[in-house]
Amino acid sequence: MIAALTAAQAMVAATARLRAAGVPDPARDARLLLAHAARIEASRVTLIAPEELAPDIAERYDTLVSLRAVRVPVSHLLGEREFYGRDFRVSRDVLDPRPETETLIEAALSEPFDYLLDLGVGSGCILITLLAERASAVGVGVDLSEAACLQASANAVLHNVQERVEIHQSDWFADVDGVFDLIVANPPYISSDEMRELSPEVREHEPRMALTDEGDGLGAYRIIAASAPDYLLPGGRILVEIGPTQGAAVSALFDAAGLADVRVIPDLDGRDRVVGARLPH
Repeated sequence: MIAALTAAQAMVAATARLRAAGVPDPARDARLLLAHAARIEASRVTLIAPEELAPDIAERYDTLVSLRAVRVPVSHLLGEREFYGRDFRVSRDVLDPRPETETLIEAALSEPFDYLLDLGVGSGCILITLLAERASAVGVGVDLSEAACLQASANAVLHNVQERVEIHQSDWFADVDGVFDLIVANPPYISSDEMRELSPEVREHEPRMALTDEGDGLGAYRIIAASAPDYLLPGGRILVEIGPTQGAAVSALFDAAGLADVRVIPDLDGRDRVVGARLPH
């Protein structure tokens, strides 16, 4: 129990505890978790630093720090993660939205679209962001996980796009109807061999089926490339996130499927991050 400590002392103790547990950036996490425990904005933590923590806040903080020390992700403890300037509700049922996925958003927004399909919708961060940025567009999101579909639906309501979106369970294209001028996906692309190299936060707390195909990491792209031409309007685009070593392999799959204008788009760190293509007119 940290009851008699000031907020500043509690943060110092929490930072030391998280550092000892091997948590990256322990001071940042200690600060975010204290703000959550005290139910204030993170920017206000400095203002309460000299004050003694109330027992209920101290107890909540101790619990949060204990969970973080066993590598439960901060986003799961806070219940949300920011993506493209918006907060999305997250849980262990969906992948955490990641900054590098914003590369796909930028690529999608570089041209007009009206009818959008998101394969493997997860939290809904891609689909909902694109609909929020394009007020005239409508979209469909599908996921094999029923829990992910529920999470995405909740996020659609949170960001007021629920009237323009349909989210339902589907194994890739199996239960998808219609044709689209934009298809997006962030499929499981980590090979089974690479899974053990992931951080405990990802490996133990994010849904395995959203991370790996239990094979070479290209299984989802084979399915998507084979079927996408049947669901694209002439001139319609497809954009998929990839792992940084998969640009050539995924490009080859899109080429073989008869897609045109195949290109690899790097993220802000200069790593291959998105493969884009379009259906010829």
